[in-house]
Amino acid sequence: MTDLDSEDRSGPCGSSGPCGSSGPCGSSGPCGSSGAGCADGDCGSAPAASPPHVPPGPGRGIFDKELLDRCISCGFCLPACPTYTLTGEETSSPRGRITLMRALETGDLPLDDPTLAEESSFCLGCRACETVCPAGVEYGQLLEQWRDHQWSGRNRPWIARALMMLVSRPGLLRLQGLVRRHASGPGGKARPEAPAPAPSARETGQPAESARPPAESERPVSLMLGCVERGLYPQVSRAVRRLCPEVDVPTEQGCCGALHAHNGDSEAGGRLARTLGDQMPGTILTTAGGCAAHLAHHLGRDRVRELSEYLDGQGHRPVGQVTVDGRRARAALQDSCHLRNGLGVTRPPRELLAAVSDYVELPSSGQCCGAAGTYSMLRPTDSRKVLEPKLSEVESARVDYVVALNPGCLRQLQQGLRRARSRAKAIHLAEFLALAAEPGQGPPDPVPGAADLREP
Repeated sequence: MTDLDSEDRSGPCGSSGPCGSSGPCGSSGPCGSSGAGCADGDCGSAPAASPPHVPPGPGRGIFDKELLDRCISCGFCLPACPTYTLTGEETSSPRGRITLMRALETGDLPLDDPTLAEESSFCLGCRACETVCPAGVEYGQLLEQWRDHQWSGRNRPWIARALMMLVSRPGLLRLQGLVRRHASGPGGKARPEAPAPAPSARETGQPAESARPPAESERPVSLMLGCVERGLYPQVSRAVRRLCPEVDVPTEQGCCGALHAHNGDSEAGGRLARTLGDQMPGTILTTAGGCAAHLAHHLGRDRVRELSEYLDGQGHRPVGQVTVDGRRARAALQDSCHLRNGLGVTRPPRELLAAVSDYVELPSSGQCCGAAGTYSMLRPTDSRKVLEPKLSEVESARVDYVVALNPGCLRQLQQGLRRARSRAKAIHLAEFLALAAEPGQGPPDPVPGAADLREP
């Protein structure tokens, strides 16, 4: 790696800092290989939480300076990062990558430095680092800005370019949906009428604060089909219609833009999200955690609901149970990274699963499976390395089903379980709940303690 340290670098782990000359919290320094000792003051009497020195100047304008300056290089993100776990290399951690971003912004690294290209690609973008960061670093936004620069034009991987071109054509999306027969049609219940414009304060003589927007329960609910899911997994949207007959499925809907935002074109990603928001009346219901987080960022949290949190908010009580060989099925969950780390949704899917099966919490259920959008196609070897420990856990736990909340995760799990010749099956949450309600599954058994599930 290119040496990023200079003589005036005075950060807590720099060459002149208390960690010594062994590099930024390297394995030979007193902080240990994780760098966590810096946060505990083990490096000595010098302060451990001051941010690395950034030379003055306007910079290149690649990153939002306020976001970049939040990182205090404490090291709490290191053990949460899947790629740092794989390599143990500082440059493959969120802290190390932010150091690279700073060097890119200030001109300490040339634009064509190979380490920049490698690490912007190697990162999964799972945002697990955000959940443990004491400084509130919005790493996901920084990664999008980095890839906007790093993957511009012909520098964008060709697979990503091809997929982005495909999903940008609503006609092609609708065509594949018609062939694959995804859900369609209006909701089974009467849709709430659009509220009349609120009278002005002058007309009513009342303060303007008395006018209120329609409550969530009064809004129509529109099911988002997803650009990938409608073609690869059309049975998921059909299962949602069985579970939620009240939802509408607008025919004129394109891609939400998450694919663009994660692959170097966040401007187009935002534009597509806003367009979809105009196409989808009321609350947008999605069966993809990554899409939910992206839409919530651009349209507002109140407009977007992932399936499990929607069912939870509606007080939905699953019926039936899923059985295998006459017994209650053992089911595990694979969290969607962006749903968990970006929106904080973890409890609802677990309670739903526990209502219709014997729920098993895998040790790595909250960690990335290696799918990460296009990552499994761009870096298949690294993607499999991330997945392998999870497959071992599935076998050790003797589960019958691994339930996913995102189409990319579902595809990753299906392929991994098939390669491992596992008896476990990967299935989407919507399909699993619909399966439980099918005739012949048997009456539901009481689930001791299901209501006492806590956030893992």
